[in-house]
Amino acid sequence: MDKLNNWGAIAKEYANKLIDYLPTLIGSIVLLVVGLWVIKLIVKYVERLFEKKDYDQTLEIFTLNALRWGLRIILFVLVITQLGVESASLVAALGAAGLAIGLAMQGSLSNLAGGVLIIVLKPFKVGDWIEAQGVSGSVVEITLFYTKIDTFGNQRAVVPNGQLSNDNIINYSYNGTRRENLSFGISYDDDIKKAKEVLSNLVKEQEHILEDPAPQVLVAELGDNSVNFSVRYFAPNSEFWDLHWYMIEEGKIRLEKAGMTIPYPQRDVYLYDQTKMKGTVLKEDKNS
Repeated sequence: MDKLNNWGAIAKEYANKLIDYLPTLIGSIVLLVVGLWVIKLIVKYVERLFEKKDYDQTLEIFTLNALRWGLRIILFVLVITQLGVESASLVAALGAAGLAIGLAMQGSLSNLAGGVLIIVLKPFKVGDWIEAQGVSGSVVEITLFYTKIDTFGNQRAVVPNGQLSNDNIINYSYNGTRRENLSFGISYDDDIKKAKEVLSNLVKEQEHILEDPAPQVLVAELGDNSVNFSVRYFAPNSEFWDLHWYMIEEGKIRLEKAGMTIPYPQRDVYLYDQTKMKGTVLKEDKNS
């Protein structure tokens, strides 16, 4: 009976404490809900400001993510403090947790630092076509830790920012134009001047080929089986590939119409009768 009385007293004591603590708990929950709602409003407001000012999309995504998580961390500290946890104890706990997390997530922190470097130095931006880490494609999104790239085959590649920021990066979109270098071969029996004229006229007819720098049609090499021409020109990135495929096809068609021969590797094979050769040698030995 005494034991039951003790349990009843303990339950009553905890019930009283819970009733006393209930306003604090409810206040913390309200603070959390209102805080998340306010954070959402702030992020939307900043997002609208970015849209009005037409800022760089990469900077916009990075800033919104950083703002969202920064405000959430502040809200978390406020809620924990509201629940009665002392600030000093909370700071110590967060410091210890931060150290442990930092040791366990060195790679992720490296990716975070790489993401910051990419945002600040801007070696590329969303929409650029780049080649790095064995991946070539269009940049879709730059997050705090990873960069997402859509390849030529429409596959999504996710590259860690830490590796990306420390690797050689080729940005094909940076200058707005690209230089092409096409190769055409003709036979040694064909007229070089005529072939050069045909290719030069083809280049002049293309409105998307830039006049400055001036395009060039050059005899680049006297190969084993052909005289090789180099057709060099600059074109806008938006027209580059369509022009590339057209020039290859149309160049071959026009050279053939002009009577040029498109050569291919060939080898002449001579067969000798070893018996006759041996007999000839023996006869010469007798005469000597």
